[in-house]
Amino acid sequence: MTAVKPYLIRAFYEWINDNECTPYLLVNAAAKNVMVPQQYVKNGEIVLNVAPRAVQGLLMGNERIEFRARFGGVSTSISVPTEAIKAIYAQENGRGMVFDNGDSDAPPPSSQDSTAGAQPRAKPQLKVVK
Repeated sequence: MTAVKPYLIRAFYEWINDNECTPYLLVNAAAKNVMVPQQYVKNGEIVLNVAPRAVQGLLMGNERIEFRARFGGVSTSISVPTEAIKAIYAQENGRGMVFDNGDSDAPPPSSQDSTAGAQPRAKPQLKVVK
């Protein structure tokens, strides 16, 4: 199966734009293959305004997001692998999604995947509290 993260990024991008807000990406600038202007990186991160009025040639693929934007009046090519994106959110209200970059899109291990000697998991139980 393909990764779900790029689909979520695109969905939140559309939702933020549809609500007339400004979509921002929080990027791990230290991640492999991230191409951003380093003079704007703070604490290993960079925030990118990806509003249609702020970028040119925006491509939101499954592997990377690419566009051109102006930084200090200079047109700059930006390329960010989707795994380097830490969050997408609206500038105006902070609503969006934060990604746990430690997680993969692999499903959680099932009981069939357990190793020999592992204890079986107990069934979850629901308690009614009044």
